[in-house]
Amino acid sequence: MEFSVQITFRQQWNDNRLEFNDEMGKIKYLTMTEKSKVWMPDTFFRNEKDGKFHNIIQPNLYVRVHPNGDVLYSIRVSLTLSCPMNLELFPLDTQTCHLKIASYGWTTKDLVYNWKLPDPVQFVPNLFLPGGFELARHKDARCDVATATGEYSCLSVVMQFKRQLSYYVVTIYVPTFMIVCVSWMSFWLDHKSAPARVSLTITTLLAMSTTTSSINSSLPPVAYTKAIDVWSNICVSFVFLALLEYALVNYAARADARGLEMRRAYQKQIEQMERDNMYKQQHQHFPSQFNNNPTDPLMGGYNSSVQINLEESDHDDIFDHMKLGPNGRYGSYRRENGDVPKSESRRMFYAQLLSKTSKKLKQSGVKSVLDPRQGLSYRPGAKKIDVMARIVFPATFAGLNVFYWSYYLSMAEYASSKNSTDSS
Repeated sequence: MEFSVQITFRQQWNDNRLEFNDEMGKIKYLTMTEKSKVWMPDTFFRNEKDGKFHNIIQPNLYVRVHPNGDVLYSIRVSLTLSCPMNLELFPLDTQTCHLKIASYGWTTKDLVYNWKLPDPVQFVPNLFLPGGFELARHKDARCDVATATGEYSCLSVVMQFKRQLSYYVVTIYVPTFMIVCVSWMSFWLDHKSAPARVSLTITTLLAMSTTTSSINSSLPPVAYTKAIDVWSNICVSFVFLALLEYALVNYAARADARGLEMRRAYQKQIEQMERDNMYKQQHQHFPSQFNNNPTDPLMGGYNSSVQINLEESDHDDIFDHMKLGPNGRYGSYRRENGDVPKSESRRMFYAQLLSKTSKKLKQSGVKSVLDPRQGLSYRPGAKKIDVMARIVFPATFAGLNVFYWSYYLSMAEYASSKNSTDSS
């Protein structure tokens, strides 16, 4: 990891061999453009990776010799410096970088570097840094180093860079948040609209993958997980879960369809069993009633106008209708002399018996697992899964957001305070 700077580097030392008469103060200093004419210290930048001098239009340097032998050397140079960074909190991190100046061959016995006070390090006003950085603070320090060949004098400029979170919120967090929200729109689409739902989720998943790749391409590969990686993985996971949710909805829809077919088959079987049971009961208790009845033994001539449906809850109303006469009144089948015809009496008896038998079957009969009236009122299904996803997905994502920002903001504050303490 590295950073680039453009600096005006100045050194000043005293060489008594260069003293001269200032002619009663008329000469302040002499300016030279050939640095090879005077002795110069062997200064180099310890953490330099690349550098260049500026020669447009003329070489950007000068050497000034004062009457007392002081020599001022100034040069403009562009440097690329190494800066080890810890990106665990990226983009909420704070980085500390150094610019180290030392002598290459002269030990402290021959050459010692010192900052020229006051204000030895100066920055241009309204400094603008690309990439969303801002210079939080800087200080001058010493960094003398001892090697096998001796101890060397070294000066260091400590710079603390802080990323502007607003830049990354606008360019990373908000777009990815919107992509996740768009993936939730599939929960409001009909589960039968497979092309629309699949296209929406696949498109958002590809958009998240592209965004994550662009973020990682601008950062150096590291062996640990960054804060932006956690956020990207959360967003990708939610988009992927939205795709899996539709797979579950599709499976539930097909299961509901199969369950409905099974329920209809069970209903027909139960109706047939009920008719068979009632037929046997009638023959056991009143066999004489069916000897002269060639039609349906249960309903007689009246069976074509009455149908029993166990799915309905108003069995009593149906049987009451059977007990009523054609005019809707009890006893309308009576003759004028008050007697009830034998066939009509048998029908009324059957209706009363069917009503009692139906109540028993309702209490102890077979029930389908998809029956919404049994047990709990909740019935799993495709629509129910979509309704639950509309609440669970946003609520879970909001909870993870609270945890994410609380944790990483507190860690960023702690790291910033720790770096400030170490640099001081």
